[in-house]
Amino acid sequence: MVDTITEISGVRTFRCAPEGPRIATEADALDLVGRLYWDEVELIVLPVERLAPEFFELSTGVAGAITQKLLNYGFRLAILGDIAPFTAGSAALAAYVAESNRGRQLWFVPDLDVLETRLGRAAA
Repeated sequence: MVDTITEISGVRTFRCAPEGPRIATEADALDLVGRLYWDEVELIVLPVERLAPEFFELSTGVAGAITQKLLNYGFRLAILGDIAPFTAGSAALAAYVAESNRGRQLWFVPDLDVLETRLGRAAA
């Protein structure tokens, strides 16, 4: 699979392929912003495989830096895939995920079906 721009439940979405360069720093997020800024993308879907392991260690600040950069430029973000191995060892991460999933800007979803359902509910 390659990175693609598509629509999911009526939302213009950039779907990152699972293989490809990791998003590990704020600069990586800014590169993504530069790549997408003029494409009228609303939502970025990042597979877990594309994120550096430090993203899931909240004490590193990587998750906050990356998500804040994308949100500041007006993108919504969905982290796609199984994060149970990360949340199992971190109550703080589990709480961060739960709180994020209550909002509309940052979601952690296990698969595309769940994302489509959430986007459909958000539009209603």
